[in-house]
Amino acid sequence: MPSETSNDHFDVLIVGAGLSGIGAAYHLQQKCPGKSYAILEGRDAIGGTWDLFRYPGIRSDSDMHTLGYAFKPWRQAKAIADGPSIRSYVRETAEENGISEHIRFGQDVKSAKWSSETSSWHVTSLDKASGEEKTVTGQYLLMCSGYYSYDAGYTPDFDGMDDFKGLIIHPQKWDESIDYANKKVVVIGSGATAVTLVPEMAKTAAHVTMLQRSPTYMATRPATDALANNMRKFLPERLAYSLTRWKNVLFTMYFYNLTQKHPEKTKEQLIGIVREQLGPDYDVEKHFTPAYNPWEQRLCLVPDNDLFEAIKDGSASVVTDHIERFDENGIQLKSGERIDADIVVTATGLDLKFLGGVELEVDGRKIVPNELLNYKGLMFSGLPNLAGVFGYTNASWTLKADLTSEFMCRLINHMDRTGDVAATPHNDDPNVETEDWLSFSSGYVQRTLHRFPKQASNKPWKLNQNYAVDLMTLRFSKLDDGVMRFTKAGEQVPVSVAPVDASTQASAQELAAE
Repeated sequence: MPSETSNDHFDVLIVGAGLSGIGAAYHLQQKCPGKSYAILEGRDAIGGTWDLFRYPGIRSDSDMHTLGYAFKPWRQAKAIADGPSIRSYVRETAEENGISEHIRFGQDVKSAKWSSETSSWHVTSLDKASGEEKTVTGQYLLMCSGYYSYDAGYTPDFDGMDDFKGLIIHPQKWDESIDYANKKVVVIGSGATAVTLVPEMAKTAAHVTMLQRSPTYMATRPATDALANNMRKFLPERLAYSLTRWKNVLFTMYFYNLTQKHPEKTKEQLIGIVREQLGPDYDVEKHFTPAYNPWEQRLCLVPDNDLFEAIKDGSASVVTDHIERFDENGIQLKSGERIDADIVVTATGLDLKFLGGVELEVDGRKIVPNELLNYKGLMFSGLPNLAGVFGYTNASWTLKADLTSEFMCRLINHMDRTGDVAATPHNDDPNVETEDWLSFSSGYVQRTLHRFPKQASNKPWKLNQNYAVDLMTLRFSKLDDGVMRFTKAGEQVPVSVAPVDASTQASAQELAAE
């Protein structure tokens, strides 16, 4: 039986009941079956991103054999799945494993404060139903709250937006009652959301224009995985799923490495595929040839060539230009052209936040996120017993989420054996050479990097974007590695030194000004 001591104290607290949080709960039940836990979820439903986003055509941009859990095979024929199917998959996982009963809904977590005196995190949330603040405690804290604000996405302040008589909406706030049939729609952006919206809305809209400042790399693949579906017919389900999972993992790693070693060759191949789809008369150079190398921003997936089919049949088009201003009936461009619109969808990115923007303290010291160092891609210097789930930029999110949960279970069981109560990654070098958390050049990433920890060029402070390396490191590496400091009950956790460099100081000032 779980070692729950009261309604307000648990061995482990999980923040977020999305794909990561439900997975973390499963791993905890399997590998640390004696531990009590609670999941604090800010919304009133399971599913996280896949419940929040309801815009037309919402789908994964990763295959479900790697975005799905390692322990629960994906059974549907489509590997590139729609949002409702993924939401059902996550909810089904929670129900099958008795996880739902551990979720406390409507708890908007505001702060987490570590006390060495009690060897626990004191987590305070706003109860949305009562309007009251509630505090629960836990020895371990798993932050599965994602990397962006659930309140609103990022929308630039374009001139003249108030003059526009139509509807302007960000996909994150999509209202399913919106009727766009026979309407002129402009989707601002060229990322994964825009590439999903355009072909779906084009099915019934009068016309959909994808308005972009600059092109994005597009990768095509079938929405179904024929080999995976065939293997399921002849092999045991779990074996077929595991083989497909590794096939896709290895192919993704191979392709990513190819883009790093031979960027020009890969660029030619990607653009060549688009040119083949749209024909020799289409201006691929203008609309589908980015100025950067592949994977300096995330590639967009075009399953079954749906975007290209919409462009070819005339129901959608791409305009590459800058916005001058909005007017009553559309958008004026800096080139002098204009686009009529009834509806404008601002697919302009997310508002990124470290650990959901939760305020952190350790023994009364306020924590500034950009003074922290990443530890093995899941913990942070100076933060005891805390892990944050962050997926890969070049592979499926759940691959890293599963490894993170497994590592924390290893750590918990290790500490039970040694009698330690806290494990804290410790940095004592103020001159460690730091780098940004992510190297992506996307605008919505660059705007918010000052909110995130740093990484360093040396292990274990280096953030890997490599599933195979992380698998070996997080499953098999020594826990007591000289960087992780273990403490007994009553002992203060060590205070890490913040790395000192110009970028850290500048970003700390920006963070304080927000």
